[in-house]
Amino acid sequence: MTSSPGAAPTTTRDRVVDAAVRMTIELGWARVTMVRLADEVGVSRQTVYNEMGTKAGLAEAMVARELERFLGVVTVSFDAHPDDLVAGIREATRAVLEVAQDNPLLHAVVSATHGADTELLPLLTTQADNLLATAHAVVAERVAPYDVGLAADQVDAAIDMVVRVVLSHVMQPSGSPADTADRLAWLVERVLRVPA
Repeated sequence: MTSSPGAAPTTTRDRVVDAAVRMTIELGWARVTMVRLADEVGVSRQTVYNEMGTKAGLAEAMVARELERFLGVVTVSFDAHPDDLVAGIREATRAVLEVAQDNPLLHAVVSATHGADTELLPLLTTQADNLLATAHAVVAERVAPYDVGLAADQVDAAIDMVVRVVLSHVMQPSGSPADTADRLAWLVERVLRVPA
């Protein structure tokens, strides 16, 4: 089975994660069970366990899938500005925040205010070490080609700041994606001392 012409074949794991995302959006995470997923995907419950391990493993797979989508727009944004780091950061920030604004899974996780539905929230907040490390690594790879004239530890600190600020705005926006991106770019420009 393929998701679209020319796409890689969809694995059972992909189908399980897709179904879990749909169920979380429609029913809430508390009502997602391995039995329901098995019925939805058309496989045995044991197959779901074999693919995902536990419900916590399923949650991590869902977050990893969404993170991959977000980091894809980061890569495209930096590639569009190979000679202007500040513009790349501005564009990446705006693009990520726009994707977040329209992401139904993220809205389901962030807006859940009762019982077990809040189980997913720590993966994006207090237990976000893996998410932060992955995002940091991708941004560091995109920033590496730019000559910013700073020591490696200073660049690392700046990247950490950007990643954490963007994640904070993903979780709790305080302005439009464009305005937030402009403000962050203004700060980065001063930190990196890159001419506008």
